[in-house]
Amino acid sequence: MDRRTFLSTAAGAAVVSVARHAHAAEQTKPKRVGLIGTGWYGKCDLLRLIQVAPVEVVSLCDVNAKNLEEGADIVASRQASKKKPRTYKDYRRMLAEKDLDLVLIATPDHWHALPAIEAMEAGADLYLQKPISVDVVESQAILAAARKLGRVVQIGTQRRSTPHLAEARDRFIREGKLGKIALVEIYCYYHMRFRGNPPDKDPPEYLDWDMYVGPAPMRPYCEMPWRALMEFSNGIVGDMCIHMLDMVRWMMGLGWPKRISSSGGIFVDKQSKANTSDTQTVTFDYDDLTVVWQHRSWGAPPDPKYPWGATFYGDRGTLKASVMSYDFIPQGKGEPVHKDVEYELEQYPEDKTEPRLERHVAPAIRRHMLDWLAAIEKRGRPVADVEEGAISTACCILGNIAAQLGRTLSWDPVKWQVVGDEEANRLLRRPYREPWVHPEPAKYA
Repeated sequence: MDRRTFLSTAAGAAVVSVARHAHAAEQTKPKRVGLIGTGWYGKCDLLRLIQVAPVEVVSLCDVNAKNLEEGADIVASRQASKKKPRTYKDYRRMLAEKDLDLVLIATPDHWHALPAIEAMEAGADLYLQKPISVDVVESQAILAAARKLGRVVQIGTQRRSTPHLAEARDRFIREGKLGKIALVEIYCYYHMRFRGNPPDKDPPEYLDWDMYVGPAPMRPYCEMPWRALMEFSNGIVGDMCIHMLDMVRWMMGLGWPKRISSSGGIFVDKQSKANTSDTQTVTFDYDDLTVVWQHRSWGAPPDPKYPWGATFYGDRGTLKASVMSYDFIPQGKGEPVHKDVEYELEQYPEDKTEPRLERHVAPAIRRHMLDWLAAIEKRGRPVADVEEGAISTACCILGNIAAQLGRTLSWDPVKWQVVGDEEANRLLRRPYREPWVHPEPAKYA
């Protein structure tokens, strides 16, 4: 080999070596993260992510300046770099930077679809809180966008990542110890519906009320939680039923129900300004299996140990499951089995002092984040993939529509339409307040 050839070969080898090292550095470079919605659960999700991955939180967005500043301070104290993230009031300005690998969204329900789709269009993979949308067409559009753009989307239905529930599924349902399951009751008896009648007044100076309302119908500001208002949510069905319905679907491998019916209303607390139902039953019909939801925000639960959960009835046994525990009760001979949720307070001591953290849920959120990151690495689908979130969300919304119309709805999952019911189909899409424009699934067909 002459000198010229040697130098040329050596230079080529050096370039390859540098490229390999650069690729390795890129692989270990912390992912850049943004959060839209810095309230209670937005921080719960983001801080669990920080616990399990070497991410760099660079952007936070909220229309509430007080929440935004508090969020920036706690993130700076918890992430490794100790850097304070940039802050934005308008999510569009944050996403216009196009420098985020991961975006988490934990806004009120009516503000899920537009930021979710724009975050995916900006190149980010997504962690989206449930329910994924406030109407059915939004769910369809989010799913279509995720598939068209190739984004990995994890939905915040973390029952799918709850260790004792995965154990209950594998040990009792998959092994057939319940026998034929023909009925599942899912329920919530928490006294969680807002009670009170606060006056309308001017919003606080730290809150941009017009941006908060966004595409929802404009209404006066008053001091009550957004989940108490159907303008911004889908009530207790959209908040609590989706978790348990999604859990049952995951544990039993279920897709769309054939029919959905519902009844309920405001039967007890008629004085409150809240316009969500305080009593409601929704039936999800799977032909030879019926899943029945019930919530009451008054009275006592049938089983004080299971105020929010699911009861699977089989001809060989019964399984009760909740975020706190499970109980297997065999039919006839056999020993009952009980298992409690496992905490991780020693491994993650921040959990002991973090304000408002549901400590029993923190391990599930951490596993949910790790599952999302693993799916991103493989460009695969996470355990709570966007399609699963779309099904569970739409089913709950259809339950509210069935209650509103007072009739059973038959669902066509291919056409995403109620069969033979144009009035119901018109309710699949909520009107948007101008200048906001409703997302269209056809754009991503």
